Amino acid sequence: MTTPPRHSRLIFHGPLSEARADQLVTRLAGNTPTTVLDIGCGWGELMLRILAATPEATGTGIDINAEDLARARRTAEERGLTDRVRFLEESATGTPHGPADLVLCVGASQALGSRLPQALAELRGLVTDHGRVLLGEGFWHRTPTEAELSRMWPDAKATDHPDLATLVGLAVDAGFRPEWTETASLDEWEAFESAYLADTEVWLAEHPGHPLADETRERADRHRAAWLTYRGVLGLAYLTLVPVAAR
Repeated sequence: MTTPPRHSRLIFHGPLSEARADQLVTRLAGNTPTTVLDIGCGWGELMLRILAATPEATGTGIDINAEDLARARRTAEERGLTDRVRFLEESATGTPHGPADLVLCVGASQALGSRLPQALAELRGLVTDHGRVLLGEGFWHRTPTEAELSRMWPDAKATDHPDLATLVGLAVDAGFRPEWTETASLDEWEAFESAYLADTEVWLAEHPGHPLADETRERADRHRAAWLTYRGVLGLAYLTLVPVAAR
């Protein structure tokens, strides 16, 4: 039975362009990390690029999604990196795989705690004193209305995310200084969300009477309605954070 394809047009599972990825890799590799820890690594694409740019480094990716980890392992093998990286199917809560010189946590802070201050405190304990953390975290460009929230994800609330100034302030409170603050552009969001659904939309157009079409159409329509609602309202910040040394 022909089934809808999944994510074949995505390189990164988030609003991240090739240009920004190149800049991040250059900046983070410039600190010459020897150990990299990727929390909620998914496909591990960014970590694998950093490892390729830092031949002395080894990496550990943690995720609970076996399918994503399988893709990450295939990519590592294709790039000749299997001897320097491992992908572990396990929870990041209380992980023993630190501290590392570079910790990546992009769209995955919930893996370290239900509240952002708790997750940031965990990240501070997972990075070496002279290392870096790359935090990819959602924020509101403006407070969404109740009508907008009702069309986003289930049980969406205005308290789900802070504004950008509050987000950076929370990182400072947790013992970091922000070396670099940048946010995903609208172009990056649109490219990501379009690519996320593109294969499914084409499949639905070509298989309107398929036994899976109705549920697939409902899921795609719900996702599209949500992202077109949070378009320009929900942002994603990429914060390069430096741990503050003990006095």
